[in-house]
Amino acid sequence: MYLRSLGLHGVFIGAHAVSEGVLTRHQLQNGPYLRVLHGVYADPSLARDHGLRCRAAALLMPASAVLAGRSAATLMGVPAPGYGDPVTVVVPPGTKWRGPGGVRVHTADVPTSDVLIDEEGIRHTCPRRTAWDVAALEPIGTAVGVLDAMVRMRLLDVGTLQQMQERPVAAWRSRRARRAFGLVDGRSESPPESWVRVACALGGLPAPVLQYEVVEDGAWLARVDLAWPEQRLIVEYDGEHHFEGLQIVKDDARLAALVAAGWRVIRLSAADLRHMDDVVSRIATALRTRPGAG
Repeated sequence: MYLRSLGLHGVFIGAHAVSEGVLTRHQLQNGPYLRVLHGVYADPSLARDHGLRCRAAALLMPASAVLAGRSAATLMGVPAPGYGDPVTVVVPPGTKWRGPGGVRVHTADVPTSDVLIDEEGIRHTCPRRTAWDVAALEPIGTAVGVLDAMVRMRLLDVGTLQQMQERPVAAWRSRRARRAFGLVDGRSESPPESWVRVACALGGLPAPVLQYEVVEDGAWLARVDLAWPEQRLIVEYDGEHHFEGLQIVKDDARLAALVAAGWRVIRLSAADLRHMDDVVSRIATALRTRPGAG
């Protein structure tokens, strides 16, 4: 079967399948195959995720190109962009390939020491180079979320980041990268936690304590995402899992116990994060208000 014999784990170039007589053009265009990128198709049973788009781009990019940034991080198991987000590819200077729609191509030097090849034969940047490209290319909140995850997964360590901050000022987008490195904290357990923390820092708010253990009168009540203990303020992000089965009941009871103990709790959802300025404003207002006032 073509998908197994010639494709990249169920991903294949349509023109190759037709020219080799494995599929007719009619079968390609009218069959069940998923069009991932221009000219690249996949077995429809495969998950429609960023990893699938990475494998499709790898079939098209020239031999000197590498998957980079968030796309390289995806191959390392870091929380990935959505299926519709562009694949990031870096090509060396002088390469004219621009890629199809859905592929974001950047030109920069990529030494062989920065390149890894995974078990599928896909070329991608090593963790250290991936971190630099993420910090240089992505909005700061997104970048810190990825870098936090890389530190948490032990793909990077704080010492490595400190060394990278000392790179020459002339290095590619060094100012932008250093800004992101300075905000990394591997204690963040999800991208939304990182995004809120970065937004607070950029908004001039005092830094919260991450994964704070709340203990009242010798009794442990909870471990919370972000806390300002002196102001007795907690910020919690309710992800999709919060609404599954009994989880919502458990979380509601947990937060009710915190409120009963005199803590103020700001609960955030995915919808709130679309308006981060409003989130920062809510937190800033709460920080200015004395516990128990009003």
